[in-house]
Amino acid sequence: MSKQSRTEMEELDPRVRVNNFAEVAQGYTPEQAVKEAKRCLQCADPKCMEGCPVQIDIPDFIELIAEEKFDAAAEKIKEKNNLPAICGRVCPQEDQCELKCVLESTGEPIAIGRLERFAANYGEDEVTKPVQDKGKVAVVGAGPAGLTAAADLAKMGYKVTVFESFHEAGGVLKYGIPEFRLPKEVVQEEIDQIKKLGVEIQLNKVVGKIKSVDELMEQEGYQAVFVGTGAGLPKFLGLEGENLNGVYSANEFLTRVNLMKAYKFPEYKTPVYVGNKVAVIGGGNVAMDAARTALRLGAEESMIVYRRSREQMPAREEEIEHAEEEGIQFQLLRNPTKILGNEDGFVTGLECIKMELGEPDDSGRRRPIAIEGSEFEMDADMVIMAIGQNPNPILLDDSPEIETTDWGTIKTDEVGQTTKEGVFAGGDIVTGAATVIEAMGAGKDAAEAIDEYIQSKDDN
Repeated sequence: MSKQSRTEMEELDPRVRVNNFAEVAQGYTPEQAVKEAKRCLQCADPKCMEGCPVQIDIPDFIELIAEEKFDAAAEKIKEKNNLPAICGRVCPQEDQCELKCVLESTGEPIAIGRLERFAANYGEDEVTKPVQDKGKVAVVGAGPAGLTAAADLAKMGYKVTVFESFHEAGGVLKYGIPEFRLPKEVVQEEIDQIKKLGVEIQLNKVVGKIKSVDELMEQEGYQAVFVGTGAGLPKFLGLEGENLNGVYSANEFLTRVNLMKAYKFPEYKTPVYVGNKVAVIGGGNVAMDAARTALRLGAEESMIVYRRSREQMPAREEEIEHAEEEGIQFQLLRNPTKILGNEDGFVTGLECIKMELGEPDDSGRRRPIAIEGSEFEMDADMVIMAIGQNPNPILLDDSPEIETTDWGTIKTDEVGQTTKEGVFAGGDIVTGAATVIEAMGAGKDAAEAIDEYIQSKDDN
């Protein structure tokens, strides 16, 4: 079995990158990509594909890179994945395809994500608009689930219209993930490719306000509707002091920075308040994004406050390492109990209690338990809550037939069919906040189910 080490990828120096929003990971050169691709054993029974929610033919595209057929490798990926340059950057490959790689046992699995990113960025393929004569489908939400469903349905021959509430398409890809991890230009290029398939994207259209789901089907003639509105409603802890000035949700903070281009201030006059000492509550990728963004916008100190240990953080190891390299402070086994403020209503600090780890909970992680009498205070003049998001209920207000769970997510069967005939859903609106690739997988499954549904109606 190959003992050759994984090919490393260049990254910007942490001392340089904390002062700008340039992309941190620089990607493979052609030489590096070929070298890494040649490590692949081309297994007869490739387990890596089992770990891919959109079922990319991983061995084939890697072999094409090894043969220096870069355009063909890109074509192979795009047979299954409509957003490969995005996935190559933000997919948690280490928990999916790379985890299944047989070389994982050596600690050096093939860098599948880096190779996908390389191929996707290599040249631009021509897109042929399919003949769209099979019917009309509406997609609500232009995030990863909606864009994937729309692209697949267009390829199948449907006329697809996407209704997006924001003034730019992309959803979390545009407003949630920072520029230094996923450049807006990369996202826009892949959206433009989807539009070339004939997908129409209507911006600033809030379904549930401009039209209900019923009106889309009854008045506009859409034969099916896919709901991919994500989870954009921030969660808070219900702490005393959460209404103080200087307390943000990570969702609001990152959206202001991303969509309003505050990261380009003063070129774009959208300044965002950033404190000198910023405390970010949470341990996931969004928490890392918020803490690293605050540092780039001028915070003197930016820290992660997390109630478990480093090993239990849900964030990708790569993101945690990048945060550490950039000087983010980690306050681990600490749980906030109160946000402190002054008489003018501004944040001045955080009261926390120290934690210890007990027995595993339902997630398999050891449950954090408060240590009695261990309360302490830390200075902070800005607090960002990064503890997850809930689905936004606007669309569902006019659609009582679409059943939801106690958490506000939409109930569906295994292929995304909701309790309302002709309405399908997928992504975070069904699962709660999850990964980009899982949302894409749901969009793919729903597109197939929508095609079967419409075809079966036509046959009757």
